[in-house]
Amino acid sequence: MKTGILLINLGTPDNPRPAAVGRYLTEFLSDGRVIDIPWLPRQILVRGIISPLRRFSSSKEYKKVWTEDGSPLLLHGQELTRKVAERCTALSNSHPELGEIHVHFAMRYQQPSMPMVLEEMRQKGYDRIVVLPLYAQYASATTGSTHQEAMRLISKWYVIPEIRLISQYWDDEGYLSCFAQRGSQFDLEAYDHILFSYHGVPTRQVDKVYEDRRCANHSCESEINEENKFCYKATCYATTRALAERLGIPEDQYSVAFQSRLDKKWLTPFSDKVIEERAKAGVKKMLVFSPAFVADCLETTVEIGEEYVEIFEEHGGEHLDLVPSLNSGDDWADAVTHLIQRHL
Repeated sequence: MKTGILLINLGTPDNPRPAAVGRYLTEFLSDGRVIDIPWLPRQILVRGIISPLRRFSSSKEYKKVWTEDGSPLLLHGQELTRKVAERCTALSNSHPELGEIHVHFAMRYQQPSMPMVLEEMRQKGYDRIVVLPLYAQYASATTGSTHQEAMRLISKWYVIPEIRLISQYWDDEGYLSCFAQRGSQFDLEAYDHILFSYHGVPTRQVDKVYEDRRCANHSCESEINEENKFCYKATCYATTRALAERLGIPEDQYSVAFQSRLDKKWLTPFSDKVIEERAKAGVKKMLVFSPAFVADCLETTVEIGEEYVEIFEEHGGEHLDLVPSLNSGDDWADAVTHLIQRHL
C-alpha cells in the first residue's frame, strides 16, 4: 500500500506586484463557490471591477508581509509539509501495515497548483490519496471548492485510486491543543476582553447548508447538532467554545466575530465593528484569536495586527494583541500527522 497525502492551502500571489496580485484575485474570485452568482455577472464583477481596482491596494498590503524568501503562507506550507513528511516516514517505519506515506503540498489558487501537483501524484501510482485542506472549519468557498477541484482533476485519470477527502477537523484534539498552547503564552486574565475572529462568508452561503435555507433557525451560536454540523458559522462558534473551555475563559469575557467582509450581507457581527464598540465601551486591553487561519497571512498580520490595532486605539483602546497562528510549528506538524494517521 502506497499512500499520497495532499495538503492544500488557499493560495497566494507569485509576488506582491500588482500584476501578480491581479492574477491571483481573478482566479480566486472567479470561483463559483467563492462568489456564488451566475457565471457572466461574476466575470463582469471580478474581471471588470474587483480585480482591476483591488490589485493595487492589495499589492501594498502583500508587500507588508512579503519576505526575502517569498510569501509567508507558501513558506509555512512548504515547511509544514517537510515536517509532516518526516513524521509520516517515521510512522511508516513503526507501523509497516500502513505502507509508504508520501506528503505533497499545493495551493487551491496559483502556485504550486493543484493540477501540477496532482499530476505528479498520478505518475507515482498511489494506491490511495488523502486530500487534507488546511481549513479546520468546512465552508463551501474553501473546503468545498478544494474538494470539487480535486474530484474534477482526479476524475479525468484512467486509473482512479482510493480517495479520501477530509472535510473538517475543528474538533480535532491536536488542532485545538495547538491553538490553546498559543493562547496560553499570554496572560489571559490581564485582558479586558478576548475576541475570536473568523474569516467571514456571505450569509447566503451558510443558509444553503439547510433545507429551509435559514441558518438563523438552527441554534448555530449555541450548539452543534446533526443539522448544523457542516455550517461554517456553527463550527466557528463551537471552535470558540472548545478553546474557551480549554483556556478557562469565562463566557462573559469573550465574543465571536467575522472579518474580511465584502458587503453588509456577510456573517455578523463584524470584527472591526466589535473592536470599535468594545473600545468605546471602555475596553483597554484586548486579545484576538483567529482560529480559521492555521498559518499567518494578510488577514492576520495586516488586517488584525495593524488595521484593527489602529481602530482599537483610535476609539480609546490602549493595547491589542494577536495570538500567532499554528504556522509550521512542531506541535502542529505532530497534530497533522496524527490526523492523517487517524484517517488511514
